[in-house]
Amino acid sequence: MAQILVLGGNGKVGRRLIGALREDGHQGVAASRSSALRFDWRDPSTWKAAIGSADGVFVVGPGSAHDWSGLLSAFLHRAGEAGVRHAVLLSARGVEFLPGGAVDLAERALTASPVPWTVLRPSHFAQNFTEAMFAPVDGVITAPVGDAAEPFVDVQDVAEVAARILARGTHVSERIALSGPAALTFRQAAGVLAAASGTAVRFRSEDPSAHAARLTEAGTPPGYVEWRMAMLEGIRTGADAYLSQGVEEVLGRPATAFADWAAREVPHSAFATAAAAQDRPH
Repeated sequence: MAQILVLGGNGKVGRRLIGALREDGHQGVAASRSSALRFDWRDPSTWKAAIGSADGVFVVGPGSAHDWSGLLSAFLHRAGEAGVRHAVLLSARGVEFLPGGAVDLAERALTASPVPWTVLRPSHFAQNFTEAMFAPVDGVITAPVGDAAEPFVDVQDVAEVAARILARGTHVSERIALSGPAALTFRQAAGVLAAASGTAVRFRSEDPSAHAARLTEAGTPPGYVEWRMAMLEGIRTGADAYLSQGVEEVLGRPATAFADWAAREVPHSAFATAAAAQDRPH
């Protein structure tokens, strides 16, 4: 039985990774600022207890707004001294659209560390439509992507890939790109969400400069605005529409289709339950 430290264990990927490890007979230990096992990137005094006797570590950084590669280097040095045998970093396919950005620098720190490593580079998550930036507001998905397509990946697939690699110690020194099995436009995605939720969902494209200005006005850190706009520009130009075979290569099965993900999770999402509540007679 492998013991895996899951940083960001309460997040979208982390909590699913812990479940996937458990199903395979391994132990995933969640660590974050709000977990029972406390971990704070900016408080190195929390690192030793979190690392404990872990065999491997799943690395989720403190965000993409600032360069945290120095913290990652220091943490992995400690982890290597403690006997950690494998570190898997959650990166993004979008790293290619912002060379020298925080995510790119984190990858460089990982690959220069003393701990054997693997990088996961997923496309945009399907769950971004239910748990993050593409979630409908009043039934409208807003993003500056026009009619371009993206092969959204199910976070459950990402978690199962991470669990398989960490439990078996495979794919060392590899960067693995992950995506769904087909690219969909945001209008197509809205149609799938509408069918799965039983409520009206539509897509409205937005001018990129207006989107960036809206983020800035909301107090979003400039570094994150730059990263997010670079990734969205990758979608808008069609540069991110390509398919990646990492899920099938690691798990030996096809990646989950967007419609199958939607049927499983969308009916229980916050926007679907809120819309259903509004439709009930008062």
